[in-house]
Amino acid sequence: MPFNFIAVLVAALATLLVGFVWYNPKVFGTIWMNETGMTDEKAKQGNMLKIFGFTILFSLMISMAVPGLVIHQMGALGMVGGDEAHALPSYAAFMNDYKDAFRTYKHGALHGFMSGLFIAFPIMGVNAMFDQKSWKLLFVNAGYWIVTLTIMGAIICGWK
Repeated sequence: MPFNFIAVLVAALATLLVGFVWYNPKVFGTIWMNETGMTDEKAKQGNMLKIFGFTILFSLMISMAVPGLVIHQMGALGMVGGDEAHALPSYAAFMNDYKDAFRTYKHGALHGFMSGLFIAFPIMGVNAMFDQKSWKLLFVNAGYWIVTLTIMGAIICGWK
């Protein structure tokens, strides 16, 4: 498999680290609370085990999809049906020639950023328009995912 499962796990956990910083009251947390109507009291009533448990699960699901977005070799693997054992000899020759092509942190960050900007942001934008949420909230939340996917892409693509 042309990606590192440990990197996928670390990338999933990176969503929490970025969230702790991004949604801190000194960064965008106060804006987020004001725009959502969240209060400290309401936040304390949440089931933290459920919230963080599902956050980790959903982050892991996202991080499992990121290799297909940031690692070009995943496309070659997909062309042979995902099983290298059934591939023609040309697949092995191709992978030998291009095994580490574009496998850098910088390249992964670029594709992660593009995924955030062109996938996450528009999806969240559609939801925000129908939910009649503010542009400010959209930019705070979408900005989080753009930054997070940039970091996830860097980790997954660069950490061989």
